[in-house]
Amino acid sequence: MENQNTEWKASWRDEYLEWVCGFANAQGGMLEIGRDDKGEVAGLTNAKKLMDDLPNKIRNSMGIITDVNLFHESDKDYIVIKVAPHHNAISYRGRYYYRSGSTTQELTGYALDEFLLGKYGKTWDSVPVPHIKAGDFYRDAFDAFRKKAVTSGRLTQEDVEGSDAELLQALQLTEGDYLLNAAVLLFHQTPEKLRLGCNVKIGYFENAADLIYQDEITGPILTIPDRVMDTIYTKYFKGLIHYEGIQRIDRYPMPRDALREAVLNAVVHRAYETMNPVQIKVFDDKVFIFNDARLPAGTTEENLRLAHKSAPYNPLIANTFFRSGQIEAWGRGIEKIKAACAADDLPEPEFRISTNDFMVCFHIRDNNKAIAERNIYSANGSGINSGINSGINEIRQKIVALMKATPSVTTGQIADNLGLDRKNVEAHIRALKKAGLVEREGARKTGLWIVKPENGGC
Repeated sequence: MENQNTEWKASWRDEYLEWVCGFANAQGGMLEIGRDDKGEVAGLTNAKKLMDDLPNKIRNSMGIITDVNLFHESDKDYIVIKVAPHHNAISYRGRYYYRSGSTTQELTGYALDEFLLGKYGKTWDSVPVPHIKAGDFYRDAFDAFRKKAVTSGRLTQEDVEGSDAELLQALQLTEGDYLLNAAVLLFHQTPEKLRLGCNVKIGYFENAADLIYQDEITGPILTIPDRVMDTIYTKYFKGLIHYEGIQRIDRYPMPRDALREAVLNAVVHRAYETMNPVQIKVFDDKVFIFNDARLPAGTTEENLRLAHKSAPYNPLIANTFFRSGQIEAWGRGIEKIKAACAADDLPEPEFRISTNDFMVCFHIRDNNKAIAERNIYSANGSGINSGINSGINEIRQKIVALMKATPSVTTGQIADNLGLDRKNVEAHIRALKKAGLVEREGARKTGLWIVKPENGGC
């Protein structure tokens, strides 16, 4: 049957040389001439002439040799052109074609750049950049790298004591007298002037259409993840405050470890040649991170969640982030994100893979809503809010009053006192705890309820 390695054609047309080129640039394949769309042999009336013409046309237009064989079935002739995969890039009339799935596509733009680099063992981050020297760089990013690398234990103080130029050489970010794309992105103070789209855009959205405010994080990408995290946790997230003894605890909408890992993945593994920035969209209950990415062939949303090896798209950038102690080298990023969310009682994030981009969606706590609810309690003391939630809030106010009057009261006693089902009371108590209004000290049967004084004793 037809698949990515087999194509059927009822008769020959010279445009099918594009298919031959596509097979040669991909995993190889067979072009069978004389079969219809159902795979049945239709036969050829000019098989002998094609046997003479096809090898020459393929050799003269592409410079490659293929197997061209004549077969007979049911007294009908058909020809099979068997194309081997080629390690070098093959062009047909100056154009490059590639077999993907059951289609043959012409490669253009950055897809062509990526293909050509890959054929010759290069990656985009390893391409030399003319007219840029280590002396053109500010020291800030180099100093940040040295501090992180030594603190993490990935490098020693002796390893980083050389000049900035020597450090770039040690990190394999040079080729002869040239610096590489990776060096410019990682350490240059304004890499966006040299390579567009290497920044991160953050926006707070009230809904899918209404952007309320935004920030743009620019500069050396080595320091971008830290600055993205600082911006989000100081400007975009609100923390709920509670105390454990005299220690103040700020509970944010999602764990730092999960968001940091996702931001690092986006910055380290993105396809910078597309010149599109990483985008982070923050809503009250969700955070989306979008970045242009080229995941390894065969990667799906299902197997991405399973254990897998590390295969960085930008190996030089990834190595520098690894040496700085910011990432691991074992392909554990998704596992760490899932574990951090689970530990913080949040749902597992969603992942979406498309041809040219990657998206992760975190479902987070709506702390704006929780703060608003707590402010209602603080503002009116009674905990009774007019409107649709007044009945629920009145029940919770009565529960808090019982806890305040008798700190040792049990859930069963509260249910009996209010004439409510025990499970119903437990649900209200969970909501009160989540809002930071009450907490439990001690064992289940012998412990005490603590009502937060900053909430007006309610």
